Amino acid sequence: MIEPILIFGIINGLTYSLIALGFTLVYGISGMVNLAHGAFFIIGAYLYGILFNNLSYVIPHDMFYLTPTLAMILSILLTSLIGGIFYRVTLHQILGDEVSILIVSICGCLILQQLIYVTLGTSAAFQSRVDLPVSGKITLLNTDVRAGQMFAVILSIIAFTVLALFVSKTKIGRAMKAISQDIESAMLMGISTEKLYILTTSLSAGLAGLAGILYTGAITSNVSAYMWLIALAISFTIVVLGGLGSIKGSIIGGLIFGLAETAFIKIVPAAGDLQRSFPFVVILIVLFIRPKGLFGKRVEME
Repeated sequence: MIEPILIFGIINGLTYSLIALGFTLVYGISGMVNLAHGAFFIIGAYLYGILFNNLSYVIPHDMFYLTPTLAMILSILLTSLIGGIFYRVTLHQILGDEVSILIVSICGCLILQQLIYVTLGTSAAFQSRVDLPVSGKITLLNTDVRAGQMFAVILSIIAFTVLALFVSKTKIGRAMKAISQDIESAMLMGISTEKLYILTTSLSAGLAGLAGILYTGAITSNVSAYMWLIALAISFTIVVLGGLGSIKGSIIGGLIFGLAETAFIKIVPAAGDLQRSFPFVVILIVLFIRPKGLFGKRVEME
């Protein structure tokens, strides 16, 4: 009983952490609660599925491995571009007005959901298959794990590492940290907040797109138009659990949430639909015990 809980809890937890990573990145730098994060999540998954299916007709069969690779890269880049454009056209105009940002970003999710219904049709919108470039099973501690799940874990760890190095080692990353710590001082030093906010939102959207691909490919095996709600529920839970604006908190919070959810499912298998309410139960418990989250403090990039 313990081994499956640990293995699947860590696998799911790392994938959940990736879902929340882009959300907390934007909040940590700009203080903006961008609910369109859920839309970028399903955009990445749908684009990957569409590109995967269409590129397979173009790329020769002896180079089949290029199909999922190109599909993943292109879908992440396109999702990043869409995220940057969405911020510049809509959210940038109302930056600082939290209520308007919430309304506009949630409207973006609803509009995207309806566009998916219109363009793909009802059946494809409700269940569109997402296949990762690996198959088969791996045995860990006498527990069978799908290769797709391990693939999601590896890519999640790579994404965490690359983001950490980008924030800590590059000039742009240090500028992001400066803005998150003291925006007025950063502006006096000549840092352009407008450009960095666009870049941050694009980066966040790309991470959400990657998370959408890995979550739907490794955990659910398909994407649905309503999954932006699941992405937001997971993101909110982990961000509240780990602390607003804390990247480290998002990773640890995701692991805690994944382990707790897996234990709940294994111990109470008859819970059924109650499993869907688990994220909100976690939010209520954490807010009651520790309102600022596990790593709650003044908002800054870590």
